[in-house]
Formats: sequence, C-alpha cells, structure tokens
Amino acid sequence: MLKKGLSLMIVLIMLTTMLMACNSTETSSGEDNWKIGVITGTVTQNEEEYRAAEAVLAKYGEEHVILQTYPDNFMDEQETVISNITGVASDPDVKALVICQGIPGTSAAIDKVKELRGDDLLIIVGTSGEDPNMISERADICFQMDEIGMGTAVPEQAKKLGAEVFVHYSFPRHMSYALLAARRDLMKEKCDELGIEFVDATAPDPTGDAGTAGAQQFILEDVPKMIEQYGKNTAFFSTNCAMQTPLIKASFDEGAIYPQPCCPSPYHGFPNALEITVEGHEGDIPYILNEISNIYAEAGISGRASTWPVPVNMMYVEAGADYAVKWINGEFEEKLNVEEVIKSFNVYVESVTKTDEIKLNVVPLVENDKEFDNYLMVLCDFYDF
Repeated sequence: MLKKGLSLMIVLIMLTTMLMACNSTETSSGEDNWKIGVITGTVTQNEEEYRAAEAVLAKYGEEHVILQTYPDNFMDEQETVISNITGVASDPDVKALVICQGIPGTSAAIDKVKELRGDDLLIIVGTSGEDPNMISERADICFQMDEIGMGTAVPEQAKKLGAEVFVHYSFPRHMSYALLAARRDLMKEKCDELGIEFVDATAPDPTGDAGTAGAQQFILEDVPKMIEQYGKNTAFFSTNCAMQTPLIKASFDEGAIYPQPCCPSPYHGFPNALEITVEGHEGDIPYILNEISNIYAEAGISGRASTWPVPVNMMYVEAGADYAVKWINGEFEEKLNVEEVIKSFNVYVESVTKTDEIKLNVVPLVENDKEFDNYLMVLCDFYDF
C-alpha cells in the first residue's frame, strides 16, 4: 500500500509539473495574457480619442486593455507624459502601444520604453506633434491626417462654401510643428490663388498661462470681431482641438463659414457647440450628420459648414488597436503591413458610416524628397451640412 501511495504521489507531482510547464509556456507566448496599452488625452483636451479608447476597452475587455491619459498641460509636465507611457509598457504582458495624439514628449517616452522592453513592442502613434524624422524612427507606424493635402483641400472647400476671407488661428508652439507650419503656408498660397484674403491670427496656447478656458474664451470673443471687420463670408480654421467647440459655436451664431475641424470628424466640437445629445447614439455617424444638418437648415445657414464623415482620430485609436491585436495573434508577422492597416481602416469606416461608399486615400509621407514608409497620411472627402 505504501509503495502504491508513493507511486500515486509521484504521478500526481509529474502531472502537476507538466501542467505548470504548459501554463508557463502559454503565458510566455502571450496567447491568453496579451495586453495593449492605449494612451490618449483627457476628455478636456479631446473627448473623441478618450471615448475611442473606452470603445477598445469595451471590445477587448479589462484583461487585455490598459487605458492611460497624458496631462492636459503636457508641455509643462513632460516627465509625467514619459512616466505614464513607460508605466503602461512596464507590464510584461503588454505587447503593443497605441498612442493618440503623439504629443511632444512621445519620442522621449518611446526611447524609455525601448530601454525597458527592447524592440518587442508594436508601437503605433496617431496625429503626432513631433517632427516626422524624429517620431518615425521610434514608432513602428504613424497615422496622420494628410496635412499637406489639407493645405489645398481646406481653402478649396472654404471657397465652395462661399468664403472671401480665411482666418487661420494658431500659436507659436503649433507653428513649430513642421507639418502644421507647412500646411499653413500652403493654405495661404491656395487662398491667394483662389482670391481669398488670408488672415494669420494668433490665439492663446491652451497649455499656456490662460489655460484651455482662456483660449476658448478668446475664440468666442474674437470671432465676432473678425466678422465685424471682414463680413459673414469669412471662414474660420484653428489648429487646436480645444478651440473647435467655441469656433463652431461662434461661427454658427454669426452665420460665418466653418470648413472643417482641425481633426475632421462630426463628433469634434459639433455636438457640444450645437447642444446635440449623443447619448444613445454613440458611434452612429449617420445620426449625428443628420442632426447637424438639420440644425444648420433650421438656422437658415445650410451650406456654411462641413467636415469629414469619418472621425479620424477615433479611427486611429480603434483601427490601430484592431491592427495591433491581429499582429499579436500572429495574423501577420511584420510590424508594418500597409495592406492590413488599410483593411483595418476600411472596416472601421464601414462600421461607423454604415456604407462602403466612403473611401480614404492613404499614402506615405514624402518630405524633402524623402519617403517615410511608416508615416501614413490620410485624406477623406468632405460632408457638407
């Protein structure tokens, strides 16, 4: 009996050891314990990106998604930006990071991440505020609106909506971004070509002493002054997310022209500015487009505003996360697979617009005759309200 008991114990120990080994192998491969980190701004800076991150969390679950934000005053809190991102990456189960927006400090954070993890993470950055040369060397994939293409497209759209004057609101920090500065210059050139007067207006930086509230108040007060000076056929554009709600409200109240938000989307600024209730219609793009159109029609100013029917920053977060999960699951090996990126984009577009007729133009950035294969630029047609 003793020998039989010892034999049974040995068998049980062997089985337990084998099971532990299997579990260890499964954990190390990441098949069941993978995670992605999604880093966005707060609701104050850009609610869309944060809500998109929440959608990723709802889709894949808390066991697979870590949400993190960067501070509103990120220019003065660079160490916090870096520590927040590296904190997510320090979890060994995290296999990918999706960062949107790629605010200043993102490259430094990625450097720290690579010190911790080497090159085993897939890193996706959407809407970078850093120089393409710098961020493209660190991130595996960058998503960006085709700022250069918008330099031509936005003035042309403004002209179509009846603009005689084009007011461009920005501030020195944004104009230090190569792509934003180049876009501003192209906008001016295109306005000159179209016979539109270009007004280069300086607004307070929301990360400065006046904060977001001060910058928003400036827009509310300055737009009527601009219209008094230049007339209602004035188009307004701002480079900053936090300024979109007051810019839409002020231009709507004055009957002026608003060609698109800085980050084109029917959710960017419009619901808050026009007091549209989105609750119960989250993710329903046809609903929100129809609501906005009805409000402009009731005010007698149809054809004075427009946007893209696709919320691009939300797409960067949600489609970027889907792409990352496919990569983690081994559906493709290479970190940069443009065909798979476009597939993920198209799946997202069809899911939110409820149509397959909207197409995106996705091309690599070309700057000073240098092509950045992993820096993908997105352009979409306008939707007129």
